[in-house]
Amino acid sequence: MEWLRSLLLPVQGSQHAQRVDTLFMAILGLNVFFFLLIAFLAFYCVVRFKRKPGVVTPYITHNLALELIWSVIPTFIVIGIFFWGAAGFLDYRIPPDNAMEISVTGRKWSWAFEYPDGSKFVNQIHIPVGKPVKFTITSDDVLHDFYVPGMRVKHDAIPQRYDAVWFTPMIAGNFNVACTQYCGKDHSKMAGMITIEDQASYEKWLLEGPPEWDELLKTEAGAVQLGKQTYENKGCNSCHSVDGSKVQNGGPTWKGMWGRSEKFEDGGGVVVDEAYVRESVNEPAKHVVQGYQNIMPSFGGGLIRDKEMKGLLAYMRSLK
Repeated sequence: MEWLRSLLLPVQGSQHAQRVDTLFMAILGLNVFFFLLIAFLAFYCVVRFKRKPGVVTPYITHNLALELIWSVIPTFIVIGIFFWGAAGFLDYRIPPDNAMEISVTGRKWSWAFEYPDGSKFVNQIHIPVGKPVKFTITSDDVLHDFYVPGMRVKHDAIPQRYDAVWFTPMIAGNFNVACTQYCGKDHSKMAGMITIEDQASYEKWLLEGPPEWDELLKTEAGAVQLGKQTYENKGCNSCHSVDGSKVQNGGPTWKGMWGRSEKFEDGGGVVVDEAYVRESVNEPAKHVVQGYQNIMPSFGGGLIRDKEMKGLLAYMRSLK
């Protein structure tokens, strides 16, 4: 039956997909069996009980045994399918405690993914093979539907509501993400990609980021674009403006910051350059600029990758 399953269904990318496919093939098998049985009985009755000259067909009101058979047997079959499907559904809805969590936000017309460390990516993520992953799903605007056919995962992304699904990827490869709820003119373009890979490749991707970043860093304009994305994705925009305005309970504006002399609360000072920015990102409490509070969290330990930092530096230099 494996050849038939592979012909009818996408590749099985997860344990959940295996359970769904087994139930699907069982129901398909039942349908085929009863279709052939009914077709055979209908053909048999046409031949066996066809009208014959001089023979009067007996009038039969009912057959208790036959009525019980076609009522009781299908009832037990349907009940069995219900409990089989319910067990899989409950398992699909309840993630294990050790599952890695990734936030998924649908918006017209893209998927935004966020890792626990705050790293955000649009329309693409990487996941290690063999480890359970929980997706917390919501929407920023209208109703979407998060669908990963290779994993047999499909769930609505509803505005102002959070739902969760999970799966354990079993094979490496690229798996498409689609929206299956019509959400506007570019609904068909709302696509993403989940890459399943070994632990070493996954950790390398987390450390270095996607290859697109290398392309952006080849030009100053591309580096500024990456820096702006990082500024927004890492939440820098919640405390630092880029138009010269002062954010309430925030930090210094980035506009005109590069090369500016700053004085510290401890009496020292510095001219803003790359070394100072890197130090401030990793150890924000070491030097606090006069007039501001020590409220910035540390982004050390890889929360901002080196390529993202290069983009941030380029973005800061451009804000003259």
